[in-house]
Amino acid sequence: MNDAPFDLRQLRQFAVLAEECHFGRAAARLAMTQPPLTQAIQRLEAALGARLFERTQRRVALSPAGEVLLPLARKLLDGADALAPAVRAAAAGLSGQLRLAFVSSVTYGPLPAWLSGFRAAYPDVALSLREATLDVQLELFAAGEIDTGFVLHAPGAVPPGFEHVRVIDEALVMALPDGHAAWKSRAVTSATPRLRWRDVRAEPLVIFPRQIAPSLFDALVSAYHAGGETLRVAQQAIQMQTIVNLVSGGMGVAWVPESLTHLQRAGVRYARVSGLPGHELRCETSLVWRPGAAPVVERFVAHVRRGSGRVSTGR
Repeated sequence: MNDAPFDLRQLRQFAVLAEECHFGRAAARLAMTQPPLTQAIQRLEAALGARLFERTQRRVALSPAGEVLLPLARKLLDGADALAPAVRAAAAGLSGQLRLAFVSSVTYGPLPAWLSGFRAAYPDVALSLREATLDVQLELFAAGEIDTGFVLHAPGAVPPGFEHVRVIDEALVMALPDGHAAWKSRAVTSATPRLRWRDVRAEPLVIFPRQIAPSLFDALVSAYHAGGETLRVAQQAIQMQTIVNLVSGGMGVAWVPESLTHLQRAGVRYARVSGLPGHELRCETSLVWRPGAAPVVERFVAHVRRGSGRVSTGR
């Protein structure tokens, strides 16, 4: 076999000649004259060490070797044609992979709609989703295993070192067992009624461990301290839905983002709490990402920013 090189142009010339089986027509399609086409095919045959066409005065036909080469050549040519558009799409953030982490609370709010809208707008982006608390997300960012994430935190307490956009600003409400004594003195006038701080301030709490949302945990400790109380922890749990389930079992009461009121669990009712010392308890959810992120991350951020409209509830 001759080691002479060949290129995609020669393969394209070969494919056109294989379709036409006529040097004159093939040359016309390729916008060239017949002699250079004949020479190009001869160089390709020399490079491959095989005759690709059977030629007579009456006809041109693929040889057995040419029959084998044709589908391979078409596959290479199709790949070459797709290469530049694929690279441009990736550079523009129109394709590729987006690895997204999220805290569980955002799934009870706008996240499903955001993901559905993004998938419809950018069908060539593969979404990789992972539910993870803030502490786990920070480890995943450090390991380069996620591109962006939704994190829960106290107002204004976005983790340092990240670009971010605040997407949800909402009240913290209290989840209580359905038979809790605080309900007996309160008429239920709305889906999320109000209870008094003095009626619930001493209740043991079902709460998340501090490491998964330190700023929010500290905000709760500070609120209780301002009210002359010590935060009493009855049970810790990581997932918000688990916390609500433990409340339904009578393990204690819990502060949860207001979006969790969409999680209707038998034996649990939600209430805003009035009369708290200082400001109303609130939390924020932010989308965070590292500076200099890939174009596909910028596309997702822009999509979420358009869809969020600074979601704010419970004021």
